[in-house]
Amino acid sequence: MKILDMFKFERTAKSRVSLVAIAAIVIILLSLPGWGGNYAISMVTLMGVYITLGLMWNLLAGYSGLVSLGLQMYIGVGAFTLAVFTTKFGMPLILGLLMGGIVSTIISVGLSYLLLRMKGMYFAIATWMFAEAMRLLIVQFEFFGRGQGLFLQSATRDLTDAHKYYLSVIMLLIVIVVVVLLLRSKLGLGLFSIRDNDVAAQTSGVPLFKSKLAVMMLTGFVTGICGGVYFIWFGWVQPNSAFSLPTWTVAAVFIVVIGGIGTITGPIVGGVIYVFLSQYLASLTQIGPLSMVILGAIAVTVILVAPKGIVGSLQLRFGFEIISARRWMKKYVDRLPDPVAE
Repeated sequence: MKILDMFKFERTAKSRVSLVAIAAIVIILLSLPGWGGNYAISMVTLMGVYITLGLMWNLLAGYSGLVSLGLQMYIGVGAFTLAVFTTKFGMPLILGLLMGGIVSTIISVGLSYLLLRMKGMYFAIATWMFAEAMRLLIVQFEFFGRGQGLFLQSATRDLTDAHKYYLSVIMLLIVIVVVVLLLRSKLGLGLFSIRDNDVAAQTSGVPLFKSKLAVMMLTGFVTGICGGVYFIWFGWVQPNSAFSLPTWTVAAVFIVVIGGIGTITGPIVGGVIYVFLSQYLASLTQIGPLSMVILGAIAVTVILVAPKGIVGSLQLRFGFEIISARRWMKKYVDRLPDPVAE
């Protein structure tokens, strides 16, 4: 058998294993409300939100080189937009979620013309400052409930836990598909080059601003919807929790760092670990605020032991990816010369 044919067969076998694993996970997720308990449903609902958040932060930092500390702004804006449109104007819930994403996208476009002129720590600090400014703005107006926030019971009274679960899971599945398609597109290739060397990328013809703007817009839209889905579960939006840096951005950083930055599967694994750890630590009343310290120590340990994260280290060791961002172009492989014949 030719060496190249063996290589292609190996690729096909790995692809089949990945497809079977993905199909099994999707079936389990979609059928869980039929056989799982309330605890499992609530845990997976949280996982859907935090994995989505991790995927968005990873798209910014891991693939575009934009380290943001302000994702909580889109969470808060999306949640409050949902609350305002559904409770004050009687808009249907799904449209309210979409409006949260749209308003967050509009804000991300406006901020992009300021933030994308910055790099490194300046970009990170500026994103946090704008997020904090948005929180302070929200608490000034009675229209948003000031510091007390807004209730969502009128918009969510007819929703069961299963409905809220499917909102989270379907959002997650759609976001994974969108991220994979984006990274395998021409825009995705441009993002890889921007992350590695933005000067060389621009010299090669990659439109830096347009590429980063597209990522900022997608992040704003998805994260805004993500915030709405989360607070639908609790039925109440409060500024300090909606715009909390530790609850959202720090959690996203933890998820991506331990899972594997620059990988698609990394935030998924990291999100599952984070939800289990955070819920377990929250149940230990004697720990209290030390839970963040423990999570930080775990993150530092993972960085020292496995700098590429759990998934990144496994991929480096075994060369196998369940979900890959790389494009496999068979037509180019078929044109390669046969090493045996030569």
